[in-house]
Formats: sequence, C-alpha cells, structure tokens
Amino acid sequence: MAARSLASLTISFGLVSIPVKLHSATRHGASVPFHYIHKKCGSRLRQQYVCIKEDVVVPRDEMIKGFEFAKDQYVNFTPKELKELEEHGSGVVEITEFVPQEEIDPVYFDNAYYLTPDKGGAKPYALLIQAMHKTHRCAVGRWAARGKQYLVQLRPRDETLVMQQLRYADEVKPIVDFEVEAGTVKEAEVKLALQLVEQIASEHFDPSAYEDEVKKRIEKAIEKKVEGEDISVSPGPEEGRGAKVIDLMEALRASLGKAPAARRAATGGRRRKPPRRAAAPAQRRAKAARAR
Repeated sequence: MAARSLASLTISFGLVSIPVKLHSATRHGASVPFHYIHKKCGSRLRQQYVCIKEDVVVPRDEMIKGFEFAKDQYVNFTPKELKELEEHGSGVVEITEFVPQEEIDPVYFDNAYYLTPDKGGAKPYALLIQAMHKTHRCAVGRWAARGKQYLVQLRPRDETLVMQQLRYADEVKPIVDFEVEAGTVKEAEVKLALQLVEQIASEHFDPSAYEDEVKKRIEKAIEKKVEGEDISVSPGPEEGRGAKVIDLMEALRASLGKAPAARRAATGGRRRKPPRRAAAPAQRRAKAARAR
C-alpha cells in the first residue's frame, strides 16, 4: 500500500511544471511520550495561562499576541492583523537556482520531505533528477505553506527527490561567534590518529546498525511499571567533575586496542564481514589442477 501524501504540489522549473506529491521523510513522535500527572491523585494536568498582573486565569478568547519592543512595553496584534501578514500558499515550489550539492552546509538542514511524481509528472520528474545527477548540483527554491515562506533544497536520492527545508542565514549562528583555541599536534600523533580512523572506517553509512538505547531502556522500564514491578535507581554521576588531562599519545595507543570492541557495542554487536582476499597465484594453480 502506497504511503499517503500530505499534499499535492507543483515544482516550477523554468517553464516546466512538475506535479508532485509531498510525503514526510521522518517519523515524528518516535520518542516515548510522557504526560504531566498530579502526584496526589494521578490525573492528567491541564495547562493554563495566568495574568501576571491580576493573577487570574485568562481564557483563550481573551488572548491576543504582542511584541515586546521595550521593557514591559508591547505592541499588540489582532488575529486578523496577523493573518494578513501571513504568506499565502500557492502549492508551488519555485526553483530559483542550482548550486553544487557540497555548497550547502548540513547545519542549515531542517525538516525533510520526499517528493514523488503525481499524475502526468513522471517524465519531467525523471528529467530533473537526471539533470541534477549529471551536473552534481541541487536546486534551491522557495515554498509557501502554513502562512510561512520556506527556503528549500531539492536533491536527488537515487531516483527520488528529497525536499529539505533550510534555515535562513539569520537562524544559524556564525561560527566566528565561538572562540576556538588553536592546537598544535605532532606528526606521530597524527599517524596514530589516522590508524585509529582506518581501524573503524566504513565505506558506507548504515543507519539501521544503530538503535536508540535510551528509548529501549525507557520502554523496558515502562513495561515493568505496568506489570507492577519496581525499577532500580542507580546513583547519578558526580557533579562538577571536569575533563581529565590525559597524555594524547597514550590515549591514542589505548584507543587502537579498544576501537573494534567499542564499535561493536555502538552498533549492537553487528560485525562487518571482512573483505574476501584474492587467492595467491600458486593457490589458484593448485585449485585449478584439482578441478581438472
């Protein structure tokens, strides 16, 4: 059964229009949901808004939104005024430029969606994907929805388009805001670090090799609670402990021995199959002789 789409859109590519369907690429609510409960009686709690001046609960029909332009001074907006300021959705993803894929830093990435061809869109959809594959470029454009205007990236993932919402420049902190102390390393330290990298290197990233251990631990604890069992609570880590000053060379040498075990623990004990080695010439000749 095909996944249900969230909406129907049109990609505007020059004078070409590509009808597509919008699908969420991620699962929201994958974490274990908890609710606030009244400890005394075990009932769910309801959130309320309280006026800090009159100390009374304010119902929603008496609320408006305001912007604080100075200390305790606000300009207020009615719902109609805010509605007028919203972007009107057109259902069109307008491509404005094509850029090399590596030019967009993942720090700008936000929500991701899959775009699949709608009726009559298969051919131009495939054409756009091939063009991006051959030029090694992705598309940047605009998409208006839910009263907002989004900056988006369209990129091919195999033969499917991914639409990635991008953060605007003013939503990403400049890296120059952070002070990074310069460090000097020795050539011997670099060589050991390279050995460590190669020891746990993979040619491909397999996300299915990793699981959320915290989520599994919480779900197991919930099962015990439902069955009436108590769960043990271990003492937390000591507070105020700083990072230990270590000898970098010794740490690298020790890491080389522990790296395979640490990797297996992080990936749930899965082991990669070692690459098959080619038989030596003499071994191949002996094997061929036996076959004859």
